Amino acid sequence: MESKLYLVPTPIGNLEDMTFRAIRVLKEVDLILAEDTRTSGKLLKHFEISTHMHSHHMHNEHKTVANIVQRLKNGEAIALISDAGTPAISDPGFLLTRACLENGVEIECLPGATAFVPALVNSGLPNDKFVFEGFLPVKKGRQTRLTFLAEETRTMIFYESPHKLVKTLTNFGEYFGEDRPISVSRELTKLYEETIRGTVAEVLEHFTKKDPKGEFVVVVGGKNSKEKG
Repeated sequence: MESKLYLVPTPIGNLEDMTFRAIRVLKEVDLILAEDTRTSGKLLKHFEISTHMHSHHMHNEHKTVANIVQRLKNGEAIALISDAGTPAISDPGFLLTRACLENGVEIECLPGATAFVPALVNSGLPNDKFVFEGFLPVKKGRQTRLTFLAEETRTMIFYESPHKLVKTLTNFGEYFGEDRPISVSRELTKLYEETIRGTVAEVLEHFTKKDPKGEFVVVVGGKNSKEKG
């Protein structure tokens, strides 16, 4: 197999979303870099992929990048996967990708699953122009970022964990206004997939009464989106 770094998306919940091409690449490469080898081990076992794995995550990627780049320059074919979705989208991958480009190593990114695209498309909010914010800062810089985004006219996309969702929705009400249109999707592609749409106030009330569970993608209309709608 040609020596290069392959960025391979994996399902975000439904194993049927794994592509034939992704399975072939993972079977043929010399090494798979996985965010969590235990999680990825289940995926590889399901698709009868026996390729050797190494751990590559946010806590060790600074230390391992140089060695991986050298292995690629020596002729190996290496694939990078995250626990779910496309590598480098709020997951490890950017540092290695940049290092490969700086060292003349070819990169190939396969198309595949990522959480924010279906959440955006089924939100009912404008998707001709949008901005992906990922996870907001937890403490330092959070207020500054929210103040800046209050003037954003494009649809905004955020990732959020269940235990921080109510706080984030409360912040949106404070900085964007309680009548700002919003769509919150949880457990995308899984059995209990659900999308709640309405104003920030309405969605906040829903999750104040119902304990948030699962991983969330929050899609927020841009400034003046209420008037445009």
